Amino acid sequence: MALSRRRFLQGTGALALLAGRLAAPAFAQSAPSGDIPPILFVHGNGDHAALWMTTLWRMESNGVPRERMAAINFTDPLARTDDKVEQAGRSSTEDQRRALAEAVGELKRRSGAARIALVGNSRAGNAIRNTIKNGGRGDVSHAVLCGTPNHGVYASDDGLGNEFNGRGPFLRGLNDGDSEVTAGTAFLTLRSDGLDKYAQADGRFIGKPGAPTNVTAEGPALKGATNLVLGAVDHRETAYHPRAFREIYKFIAGREPLRIEIVPETAVRLSGLVTGTPGGVPTNRPVPGATVDIYRVSAETGERIGGPLHSSQAGADGRWGPAQVDPSWPLEFVLASPDALTTHIYRSPFPRSSEIVHLRAARPLLPADAGAGAIVLMSRPRGYFGLPRDIVLFDSKEPADVKSGVPTDAVTTLRLAAADVGRPIAAIFNRERIVMRAWPASENRIAVAELTY
Repeated sequence: MALSRRRFLQGTGALALLAGRLAAPAFAQSAPSGDIPPILFVHGNGDHAALWMTTLWRMESNGVPRERMAAINFTDPLARTDDKVEQAGRSSTEDQRRALAEAVGELKRRSGAARIALVGNSRAGNAIRNTIKNGGRGDVSHAVLCGTPNHGVYASDDGLGNEFNGRGPFLRGLNDGDSEVTAGTAFLTLRSDGLDKYAQADGRFIGKPGAPTNVTAEGPALKGATNLVLGAVDHRETAYHPRAFREIYKFIAGREPLRIEIVPETAVRLSGLVTGTPGGVPTNRPVPGATVDIYRVSAETGERIGGPLHSSQAGADGRWGPAQVDPSWPLEFVLASPDALTTHIYRSPFPRSSEIVHLRAARPLLPADAGAGAIVLMSRPRGYFGLPRDIVLFDSKEPADVKSGVPTDAVTTLRLAAADVGRPIAAIFNRERIVMRAWPASENRIAVAELTY
């Protein structure tokens, strides 16, 4: 069934669109009319549309109208263990193909374009290739696959039903023939030069240390595509890093971007989706009734400045907002969801408007949290912490739970004593710095510094 216009614009099912009713981009030079096709951004395994937020901002800052861009939310973003066996809260390759084909058709209808471009990270590349090859080849002008394990995370005779097995029927079907791309669509692959944890020869990154995976760093490359190496970027950075943005834009637009930096707007309007983890599985299913309060906070102390800027309750579709904020304000989002910890999410200033600000309660308390006065997390959704590649400091120390070498960790945790409740905690990742407050764990509260970059 085709998505209704309301569903498409609000993102309650497959899509969350950066709608044209938001404030117009400030100081952004417009691209020539019709020069760039509409672009649909597709997230990876277990992820959501909001990971594309900085990419969308950079596109807007180069004059791409936000109404000609969209980002999909797959309802159940995690892959099944066996693609042909139903698994609660997880999706098959066919589930993703159908949802993506529907989203492609809706963006074409809405924009009036004959063809659109698709850009995907990781598992999204599987859905993009499957959609183009099996029914959508005339709809897609460009396909950009960022860190997609096109030849598998591993290639083995064990677990042949797994979507990520290079010897399994799904990937063999996509890779069959002299060319591994579908004629009529221009393909670009972007990959790391050795730091992608899902393109490693040793199985330790997939829970099988010492076992050969039979794949290499060249696994994301495809015969018949333009294949580029971005350098020492991690798995997610193949899509969300500024280096990746340059190549995505250049490939689709046919020229270099005018700028890489994000141009701020004078007024910022935010809204988005509250989702949950039923049965411990992260999904993009809405959480009706969740409450969202937003505060302006001090960049130096994390203390609130005044009362709430915004308070709302998520509707049946999980949508919250909109909230009007200043592009220079650090923010605290307080999310209270049924049967979940109250989560205090601290964010750097939002330079531009967005309708895809994704909120999800932090993980439940763990046995290791017992006795802690406060629990604080630093999270990097658009990449991993790489040591010694990156500067990573949490409360003035390098985190003990972040491994060196190939970047694999996107979250680091601090457990603090009761005496630390209420004090400021600084989270630093390279040039981004967020200061949060430590909230009492005894009140079932947890704080997260969520990095934007």
